Amino acid sequence: MNKFGLLICLLLLVSSVAAQSEQYANNQEEFKTIFSNKRSNGGYGALSIAYSEIDNKDAIIVGARGGWIINHSLAIGLGGYGFANDINYDNLFNDNRDYNLAGGYGGLFVEPIIGPKLPVHISIPILFGFGGVSYVEHHNNWDYWWSTDDKSDVYFVFEPAIELEFNVTRHFRLAATASYRFTSDIEMLYTDPDILEGLTAGLVFKFGKF
Repeated sequence: MNKFGLLICLLLLVSSVAAQSEQYANNQEEFKTIFSNKRSNGGYGALSIAYSEIDNKDAIIVGARGGWIINHSLAIGLGGYGFANDINYDNLFNDNRDYNLAGGYGGLFVEPIIGPKLPVHISIPILFGFGGVSYVEHHNNWDYWWSTDDKSDVYFVFEPAIELEFNVTRHFRLAATASYRFTSDIEMLYTDPDILEGLTAGLVFKFGKF
């Protein structure tokens, strides 16, 4: 994936939506101040599915988040995600077992929403929290985890994202999302410290009072 090209596209998209938002605001007759009593509170729950690469292998990330929306333009809440890459590490630890890399992370997110009343607009969720990762033995019973100290680790995560949101109905929004995952160093055998860092792209399904 061309990271520079993706960045240019995202900047153009943000500029376009910001211009629409400014035009929308200029068309409003009511002059609003920071002390205005006319504020709206809402909330939403969301499910997401996304694609990423972990250790240069295809990975699926599924998650959920929920937040409180302040005055249509800022959401604050909690989110959690789980991931697994789909390629086996054959005999990784010289023990005649096959492994997959799997784990999850979650934490607090803050989400500015630009032009929320426009049919198409931008939101910028930023998540920071903690996660865990482990090599999972390839086994018929996925509840079986091999988790000695050298095959698992806990890490800090910071993940800013940009989402192109579509107001499908009053209580449902569909968003295309792209994010970049930053983590603290992963300390596991035969594993790069930045193995979990990288781009993610996917879809988010939001339900609530916006």
